[in-house]
Amino acid sequence: MPELPNQLNLGMLVLRLTVGLFLAAHGYNKVFGGGGLKGTAGWFGSIGMRWPALQARLAAATEIGAGVLLAAGLLTPLAAAGVIAVMLVAIWVAHRKNGFFIFNKDQGWEYCAMIALAAWAIAIIGPGEWSLDNAFDIAWHGWNGAVIAAIVGVGGALLQLGVSYRPSKK
Repeated sequence: MPELPNQLNLGMLVLRLTVGLFLAAHGYNKVFGGGGLKGTAGWFGSIGMRWPALQARLAAATEIGAGVLLAAGLLTPLAAAGVIAVMLVAIWVAHRKNGFFIFNKDQGWEYCAMIALAAWAIAIIGPGEWSLDNAFDIAWHGWNGAVIAAIVGVGGALLQLGVSYRPSKK
């Protein structure tokens, strides 16, 4: 990989830390915030997720794990795939019917889409030189990063929805 200017490395570090750690904070909140895992499971059950206690744990673990990996720039396309998957599931089960804008009643899908696309962009560009991928000489970016993140992320979301999402018939 050719040497990058420090401004690009700094920009990628800021982007990775922001997207990754903010998402990890959401996962942490699912475990320790408000109603904890029990409250998260209750909400998941109310929106049509089968096995809501398991879903709460999986969502929290994905958000924390993928977020920390993305922030560290480690296995970046796989971390981005985790972010993409969890955001696509969130869009489908909780936000798509509420319109585009986050400020709409019950929150639209704009914010989740922005997080997913930012993660995909990071997978495409690569984490930069100030990352664990660079330290370990892992170079999965460019088209490889784009394809890995997209296929694993979209595939993971479709699998999750296909196996677990059963909304009530109105």
